[in-house]
Amino acid sequence: MSEDAKEIDSAPLDPNHRDFVSALATGLDIIRAFDREHPRMTLSEVASRNGINRAKARRFLLTLHGLGYVRKQDRYFELTPRALDLGYAFLSANGYQRVVRQHLEHITEVTGESSSMGVLDGSDVIYVARSAAPHRLMTVALNIGSRLPAVATSMGRMLLAFTPERLDEILAQQALVAYTPNTITNPAQLRACIDAVREQGYCIVDQELESGLRSLAVPVRNQYGHLLGALNVSTNAARVAHETLEQEFLPLLQQTSQQIERTID
Repeated sequence: MSEDAKEIDSAPLDPNHRDFVSALATGLDIIRAFDREHPRMTLSEVASRNGINRAKARRFLLTLHGLGYVRKQDRYFELTPRALDLGYAFLSANGYQRVVRQHLEHITEVTGESSSMGVLDGSDVIYVARSAAPHRLMTVALNIGSRLPAVATSMGRMLLAFTPERLDEILAQQALVAYTPNTITNPAQLRACIDAVREQGYCIVDQELESGLRSLAVPVRNQYGHLLGALNVSTNAARVAHETLEQEFLPLLQQTSQQIERTID
């Protein structure tokens, strides 16, 4: 084992550890505080969302502004496009974005439906690659970097099936939200559903995140069997039957997943 490998443990560092850089952690938390519900915030709002005082929030915002990650308009702060560099760095470092994109485009060409790949990040599934069909399915536009609640999405449940400890954390920290009348909001039922997903190797979520939205997901691994993310296809429930997802779309996604696995380290 190299000296570098000896020095850096694979386990997450405790915030109280002497090597933990709290300033870096706070800076990243501030960037993550900007989301779909909070695209623009005042200094006071940034401080409140991050549990810090105004003076500390001001120093971090000014630093991020100086680095080009944040801009200020009147009383409000917002992220700049440069913040995307952080996500693109992940995609570039993992080297699979281009390969996955080609496969997603093939799925869209064959099915006529949008296809995506996502990974878990906290309680969300975050989109890292996407091929959008011409027709729009959701009320919000989905792009690379978009986040959706993992517990109510096919990709999220697929990934939670193989990371049960993450499901435990989510259920311990927050109540399940009813996005539609079909959403599973009982923790025991959700666990049973995710257990079934793990057993069958794929996940279908039928109008639980938005009415009319039906999606199918399968896991994606690399050549060594390590979980990379989940692959999905999203459809309109009125246009694509549940049986069509299982009989026609599922074999295509499974085949695509296997092709990706053979090409990614």
